[in-house]
Amino acid sequence: MSFQHWRLARRARTAAVVLSVIAGSSAIAAPTTHTILIEGMKFSPPTLEVKRGDSIVWVNKDMFPHDVTEQQGAFRSGAIPAQGSWKFVATKRGQYSYECSLHPVMKATLVVK
Repeated sequence: MSFQHWRLARRARTAAVVLSVIAGSSAIAAPTTHTILIEGMKFSPPTLEVKRGDSIVWVNKDMFPHDVTEQQGAFRSGAIPAQGSWKFVATKRGQYSYECSLHPVMKATLVVK
């Protein structure tokens, strides 16, 4: 094998490795949308674990408004009317305790991995 053929073969192997790495990285899961129901004066599920980049939609099935207020101020929905919804995209890892500030007995937790 001549030196020139050897160089071409080496470049081809390098390109194959690079393409393999790129193809493997495209296998990363797309963000998911999760739903939390507000119904019967409860958040359901009471604890939800998501990945960074996922969306969470709170849907108010009660006949009166609720809100979603994280205790440290990371997020706050404002009033969600009856049959309304609010969407939040989880961008920062952590465990977030939240409640309905209109009805403080309603508490839940969002865990972002």
